[in-house]
Amino acid sequence: MNAIPAVTDFAGLHQRPGEPLLLPNAWDHASAALLARRGFPAIGTTSLGVAAAAGLPDGAGATREQTLGLALALGSQPYLLSVDAEDGFSDDPGEVAEFAERLWAVGVVGINLEDGLGSAARHAAKVAAVKAAVPGMFVNARTDTYWAGDGDEAETLRRLDACQEAGADGVFVPGLSDPGRIAALVRRVDVPLNILYAPAGPTLAELAGLGVRRVSLGSLLYRRALGAALDAVDELVAGRAPGGTTPPYAEVSGWARNVSVSASANSTG
Repeated sequence: MNAIPAVTDFAGLHQRPGEPLLLPNAWDHASAALLARRGFPAIGTTSLGVAAAAGLPDGAGATREQTLGLALALGSQPYLLSVDAEDGFSDDPGEVAEFAERLWAVGVVGINLEDGLGSAARHAAKVAAVKAAVPGMFVNARTDTYWAGDGDEAETLRRLDACQEAGADGVFVPGLSDPGRIAALVRRVDVPLNILYAPAGPTLAELAGLGVRRVSLGSLLYRRALGAALDAVDELVAGRAPGGTTPPYAEVSGWARNVSVSASANSTG
Protein backbone atom coordinates (compact mmCIF):
# COMPACT_ATOMS: atom_id res chain seq x y z
CA MET A 1 0.00 0.00 0.00
CA ASN A 2 1.13 3.57 -0.67
CA ALA A 3 2.95 5.64 1.87
CA ILE A 4 1.43 9.04 2.60
CA PRO A 5 4.61 10.98 1.58
CA ALA A 6 4.25 9.81 -2.04
CA VAL A 7 0.65 11.02 -2.13
CA THR A 8 1.66 14.34 -0.59
CA ASP A 9 4.25 14.73 -3.32
CA PHE A 10 1.56 14.26 -5.97
CA ALA A 11 -0.71 16.84 -4.39
CA GLY A 12 2.28 19.14 -4.07
CA LEU A 13 2.89 18.97 -7.81
CA HIS A 14 -0.41 20.87 -8.16
CA GLN A 15 0.67 23.67 -5.81
CA ARG A 16 3.54 25.32 -7.68
CA PRO A 17 2.48 28.83 -8.79
CA GLY A 18 3.36 29.43 -12.41
CA GLU A 19 4.49 25.85 -12.92
CA PRO A 20 1.52 23.58 -13.64
CA LEU A 21 1.90 19.82 -13.47
CA LEU A 22 2.29 18.60 -17.05
CA LEU A 23 0.75 15.15 -16.93
CA PRO A 24 1.51 12.94 -19.96
CA ASN A 25 -0.79 9.98 -20.42
CA ALA A 26 0.48 6.44 -21.07
CA TRP A 27 -1.42 3.46 -22.43
CA ASP A 28 0.94 0.58 -21.58
CA HIS A 29 4.12 -0.24 -19.67
CA ALA A 30 6.48 0.79 -22.49
CA SER A 31 4.91 4.21 -23.04
CA ALA A 32 4.96 4.90 -19.29
CA ALA A 33 8.59 3.79 -19.02
CA LEU A 34 9.56 6.05 -21.93
CA LEU A 35 7.89 9.06 -20.32
CA ALA A 36 9.42 8.32 -16.94
CA ARG A 37 12.87 8.26 -18.54
CA ARG A 38 12.20 11.74 -19.87
CA GLY A 39 11.95 12.89 -16.27
CA PHE A 40 8.23 13.18 -15.70
CA PRO A 41 7.61 12.61 -11.96
CA ALA A 42 3.94 11.77 -12.50
CA ILE A 43 2.18 9.93 -15.30
CA GLY A 44 -1.49 9.45 -16.05
CA THR A 45 -3.27 6.84 -18.12
CA THR A 46 -5.48 7.49 -21.13
CA SER A 47 -8.82 5.73 -21.25
CA LEU A 48 -8.91 5.94 -25.06
CA GLY A 49 -5.51 4.26 -25.33
CA VAL A 50 -6.53 1.49 -22.94
CA ALA A 51 -9.83 0.94 -24.74
CA ALA A 52 -8.44 1.08 -28.28
CA ALA A 53 -5.63 -1.34 -27.43
CA ALA A 54 -8.25 -3.83 -26.26
CA GLY A 55 -10.61 -3.19 -29.18
CA LEU A 56 -13.25 -1.73 -26.86
CA PRO A 57 -15.15 1.58 -26.89
CA ASP A 58 -13.94 4.46 -24.77
CA GLY A 59 -16.22 6.04 -22.17
CA ALA A 60 -18.63 3.12 -22.18
CA GLY A 61 -17.59 1.42 -18.95
CA ALA A 62 -16.16 -1.52 -20.88
CA THR A 63 -12.54 -1.39 -19.70
CA ARG A 64 -12.69 -1.83 -15.93
CA GLU A 65 -10.47 -4.91 -15.86
CA GLN A 66 -8.07 -3.55 -18.49
CA THR A 67 -7.70 -0.35 -16.47
CA LEU A 68 -7.06 -2.30 -13.30
CA GLY A 69 -4.54 -4.50 -15.12
CA LEU A 70 -2.64 -1.46 -16.38
CA ALA A 71 -2.64 0.01 -12.88
CA LEU A 72 -1.20 -3.24 -11.57
CA ALA A 73 1.58 -3.07 -14.18
CA LEU A 74 2.42 0.58 -13.53
CA GLY A 75 1.56 1.34 -9.93
CA SER A 76 4.75 -0.06 -8.42
CA GLN A 77 7.06 1.86 -10.76
CA PRO A 78 9.23 4.79 -9.54
CA TYR A 79 6.83 7.54 -10.59
CA LEU A 80 3.49 8.80 -9.32
CA LEU A 81 0.54 7.29 -11.17
CA SER A 82 -2.92 8.74 -11.74
CA VAL A 83 -5.53 6.57 -13.44
CA ASP A 84 -8.28 7.67 -15.81
CA ALA A 85 -11.18 5.60 -14.54
CA GLU A 86 -13.89 7.04 -16.82
CA ASP A 87 -16.96 7.37 -14.55
CA GLY A 88 -15.64 4.79 -12.09
CA PHE A 89 -17.18 1.95 -14.12
CA SER A 90 -20.37 2.00 -12.07
CA ASP A 91 -23.33 4.16 -11.10
CA ASP A 92 -23.00 2.89 -7.52
CA PRO A 93 -20.71 5.17 -5.45
CA GLY A 94 -19.81 2.25 -3.22
CA GLU A 95 -18.59 0.21 -6.17
CA VAL A 96 -16.57 3.16 -7.43
CA ALA A 97 -14.98 3.49 -3.99
CA GLU A 98 -14.16 -0.22 -4.00
CA PHE A 99 -12.46 0.18 -7.38
CA ALA A 100 -10.47 3.13 -6.04
CA GLU A 101 -9.36 1.00 -3.09
CA ARG A 102 -8.09 -1.64 -5.49
CA LEU A 103 -6.15 1.01 -7.41
CA TRP A 104 -4.67 2.38 -4.19
CA ALA A 105 -3.61 -1.10 -3.12
CA VAL A 106 -1.44 -1.50 -6.24
CA GLY A 107 0.25 1.88 -5.91
CA VAL A 108 -2.01 4.41 -7.66
CA VAL A 109 -2.06 7.87 -6.03
CA GLY A 110 -4.66 9.66 -8.17
CA ILE A 111 -7.93 8.93 -9.94
CA ASN A 112 -9.79 10.85 -12.62
CA LEU A 113 -13.60 10.56 -12.48
CA GLU A 114 -15.82 12.02 -15.20
CA ASP A 115 -19.51 12.91 -15.03
CA GLY A 116 -20.38 12.21 -18.67
CA LEU A 117 -23.04 14.92 -18.23
CA GLY A 118 -25.01 12.51 -16.07
CA SER A 119 -26.40 13.29 -12.65
CA ALA A 120 -24.26 15.89 -10.88
CA ALA A 121 -25.43 14.57 -7.52
CA ARG A 122 -24.39 11.02 -8.38
CA HIS A 123 -20.99 12.21 -9.58
CA ALA A 124 -20.46 14.13 -6.34
CA ALA A 125 -21.52 11.05 -4.37
CA LYS A 126 -18.83 9.02 -6.15
CA VAL A 127 -16.21 11.63 -5.26
CA ALA A 128 -17.32 11.61 -1.62
CA ALA A 129 -17.31 7.81 -1.49
CA VAL A 130 -13.77 7.58 -2.85
CA LYS A 131 -12.48 10.21 -0.42
CA ALA A 132 -14.14 8.39 2.48
CA ALA A 133 -12.67 5.04 1.45
CA VAL A 134 -9.21 6.28 0.41
CA PRO A 135 -8.61 9.70 2.00
CA GLY A 136 -5.08 9.98 0.61
CA MET A 137 -6.02 9.47 -3.04
CA PHE A 138 -6.03 12.62 -5.17
CA VAL A 139 -9.48 12.76 -6.78
CA ASN A 140 -9.61 14.81 -9.97
CA ALA A 141 -13.30 15.42 -10.70
CA ARG A 142 -14.08 16.00 -14.35
CA THR A 143 -17.13 17.63 -15.84
CA ASP A 144 -17.94 17.22 -19.52
CA THR A 145 -19.92 20.44 -19.97
CA TYR A 146 -17.40 21.62 -22.57
CA TRP A 147 -16.21 18.23 -23.85
CA ALA A 148 -19.66 16.85 -24.64
CA GLY A 149 -21.98 19.76 -23.89
CA ASP A 150 -22.45 23.36 -24.96
CA GLY A 151 -20.07 24.88 -22.42
CA ASP A 152 -22.74 26.46 -20.26
CA GLU A 153 -20.84 28.40 -17.60
CA ALA A 154 -23.52 28.26 -14.93
CA GLU A 155 -23.89 24.50 -15.31
CA THR A 156 -20.13 24.06 -15.25
CA LEU A 157 -19.88 25.95 -11.97
CA ARG A 158 -22.82 24.07 -10.47
CA ARG A 159 -21.16 20.76 -11.19
CA LEU A 160 -17.71 21.85 -10.04
CA ASP A 161 -19.15 23.29 -6.82
CA ALA A 162 -20.82 19.96 -6.08
CA CYS A 163 -17.53 18.13 -6.64
CA GLN A 164 -15.61 20.51 -4.40
CA GLU A 165 -18.18 20.17 -1.65
CA ALA A 166 -17.82 16.39 -1.96
CA GLY A 167 -14.08 16.65 -1.30
CA ALA A 168 -12.50 16.66 -4.78
CA ASP A 169 -8.80 17.55 -4.69
CA GLY A 170 -8.86 19.01 -8.19
CA VAL A 171 -11.35 19.73 -10.98
CA PHE A 172 -10.98 19.02 -14.68
CA VAL A 173 -12.77 20.76 -17.55
CA PRO A 174 -11.62 19.19 -20.83
CA GLY A 175 -12.60 21.05 -23.98
CA LEU A 176 -12.30 24.47 -22.33
CA SER A 177 -9.74 26.52 -24.27
CA ASP A 178 -10.88 30.14 -24.12
CA PRO A 179 -8.23 32.04 -22.08
CA GLY A 180 -10.76 34.41 -20.51
CA ARG A 181 -13.02 31.63 -19.33
CA ILE A 182 -10.07 29.62 -18.04
CA ALA A 183 -8.82 32.58 -16.00
CA ALA A 184 -12.30 33.23 -14.62
CA LEU A 185 -12.65 29.59 -13.60
CA VAL A 186 -9.24 29.62 -11.89
CA ARG A 187 -10.44 32.54 -9.78
CA ARG A 188 -13.75 30.84 -9.05
CA VAL A 189 -12.68 27.38 -7.86
CA ASP A 190 -10.91 26.61 -4.60
CA VAL A 191 -8.92 23.62 -5.84
CA PRO A 192 -6.38 23.18 -8.68
CA LEU A 193 -7.88 23.48 -12.16
CA ASN A 194 -6.89 20.86 -14.74
CA ILE A 195 -7.09 21.74 -18.44
CA LEU A 196 -6.67 19.34 -21.36
CA TYR A 197 -3.95 20.57 -23.70
CA ALA A 198 -5.12 21.20 -27.26
CA PRO A 199 -2.65 21.94 -30.09
CA ALA A 200 -4.89 24.77 -31.28
CA GLY A 201 -5.42 26.15 -27.78
CA PRO A 202 -3.23 28.05 -25.30
CA THR A 203 0.38 26.94 -24.94
CA LEU A 204 1.69 25.44 -21.72
CA ALA A 205 3.28 28.78 -20.82
CA GLU A 206 0.00 30.60 -21.49
CA LEU A 207 -1.94 28.13 -19.35
CA ALA A 208 0.59 28.63 -16.56
CA GLY A 209 0.09 32.38 -16.81
CA LEU A 210 -3.66 31.90 -16.49
CA GLY A 211 -3.21 30.06 -13.21
CA VAL A 212 -3.90 26.52 -14.40
CA ARG A 213 -2.29 24.02 -12.01
CA ARG A 214 -2.46 20.83 -14.10
CA VAL A 215 -2.27 20.25 -17.84
CA SER A 216 -3.16 16.80 -19.13
CA LEU A 217 -2.28 15.45 -22.56
CA GLY A 218 -5.12 12.91 -22.61
CA SER A 219 -5.02 10.67 -25.67
CA LEU A 220 -2.80 13.03 -27.67
CA LEU A 221 0.41 11.02 -27.34
CA TYR A 222 -1.36 7.76 -28.14
CA ARG A 223 -2.94 9.22 -31.27
CA ARG A 224 0.37 10.79 -32.30
CA ALA A 225 2.05 7.39 -31.89
CA LEU A 226 -0.54 5.86 -34.22
CA GLY A 227 0.02 8.69 -36.67
CA ALA A 228 3.79 8.16 -36.54
CA ALA A 229 3.28 4.50 -37.42
CA LEU A 230 1.19 5.45 -40.45
CA ASP A 231 3.76 8.05 -41.50
CA ALA A 232 6.55 5.45 -41.25
CA VAL A 233 4.64 3.00 -43.44
CA ASP A 234 3.98 5.72 -46.02
CA GLU A 235 7.68 6.62 -46.08
CA LEU A 236 8.64 2.97 -46.59
CA VAL A 237 6.15 2.53 -49.42
CA ALA A 238 7.53 5.66 -51.04
CA GLY A 239 11.04 4.23 -50.90
CA ARG A 240 12.31 6.52 -48.16
CA ALA A 241 13.73 5.72 -44.73
CA PRO A 242 11.24 6.70 -42.01
CA GLY A 243 12.15 9.82 -40.08
CA GLY A 244 11.39 10.76 -36.51
CA THR A 245 12.55 9.26 -33.24
CA THR A 246 12.96 5.48 -33.10
CA PRO A 247 14.14 4.08 -29.74
CA PRO A 248 16.61 1.19 -30.28
CA TYR A 249 15.33 -2.35 -29.86
CA ALA A 250 17.72 -3.06 -26.98
CA GLU A 251 16.60 0.05 -25.13
CA VAL A 252 12.91 -0.81 -25.39
CA SER A 253 13.58 -4.42 -24.39
CA GLY A 254 15.45 -3.11 -21.36
CA TRP A 255 12.30 -1.42 -20.08
CA ALA A 256 10.74 -4.79 -19.25
CA ARG A 257 9.54 -5.27 -15.72
CA ASN A 258 11.51 -7.70 -13.53
CA VAL A 259 9.38 -10.78 -14.11
CA SER A 260 10.23 -14.41 -14.75
CA VAL A 261 9.77 -15.53 -18.34
CA SER A 262 10.37 -18.85 -20.05
CA ALA A 263 13.19 -19.33 -22.53
CA SER A 264 10.65 -19.73 -25.32
CA ALA A 265 9.47 -16.20 -24.71
CA ASN A 266 12.91 -14.72 -25.32
CA SER A 267 12.42 -14.09 -29.03
CA THR A 268 12.94 -10.89 -30.97
CA GLY A 269 10.44 -8.96 -33.00
